[in-house]
Amino acid sequence: MLDSWRDLVLGSSCVGCDRPGRLLCAACRDGLDPHPAPAWPSPRPPGLSFPWAATVYDGTVREMILGHKEHRLLSLAGPLGELLAAAADAAVTDLLGGAGVPVPLLLVPVPSRPTTLRQRGHAPTLALTRAAARSLRARGRAAGCVSLLRTRAGLADQSGLDAGARAVNLAAAFRVHPPALRRLARTGRPFHVLVCDDVLTTGATAAEAQRALRAVGLPPLAAVAVAATRRRLHGTPVC
Repeated sequence: MLDSWRDLVLGSSCVGCDRPGRLLCAACRDGLDPHPAPAWPSPRPPGLSFPWAATVYDGTVREMILGHKEHRLLSLAGPLGELLAAAADAAVTDLLGGAGVPVPLLLVPVPSRPTTLRQRGHAPTLALTRAAARSLRARGRAAGCVSLLRTRAGLADQSGLDAGARAVNLAAAFRVHPPALRRLARTGRPFHVLVCDDVLTTGATAAEAQRALRAVGLPPLAAVAVAATRRRLHGTPVC
């Protein structure tokens, strides 16, 4: 409704091509064309298991992520969630094949610092992870989103940090929220756990989230993201 109000009162334009109208025009949406694939960063952080991304962090997808996260373009959570769902579906199919279909998927968003959430006024990763769970259910996969992780006090903003500084900053950065874990345990159901984020950069954030979940007996199947940045190894661009 907020986006609709903006369109009516202020007008809007497509984040991809700047065409007046909706935040993502039909042509740009049809042109997203995701190709989910493993997205191993280089260097690979210890503990990172099976990272997947739907596409490369560039062009329209980059503008969508920034618009949703930093500028509260809330309706972009839907198409971003569809991209995240594509990465999750491809990862599960590759890792489990048909064997994983009867077991529900548990999508766990990477948490943001409370101060960051207050500044932004919304929880972007949680929103797109919820949208991904809806998209997966529409694809016929049982899936749900549970906000299991919390950040420790003193965690710094990751933006602008290099790979080494990110790893130091993220040491023991996340913990599982006990009430959320108890509610999950009461269901008595098995799950395939997927750590979810918008962008995979160095992989340190996903690796720390996976560590925190393993520590309470919830080993993640994979880490999935909407997009992965390009990392270079001996001059060769890789995701």
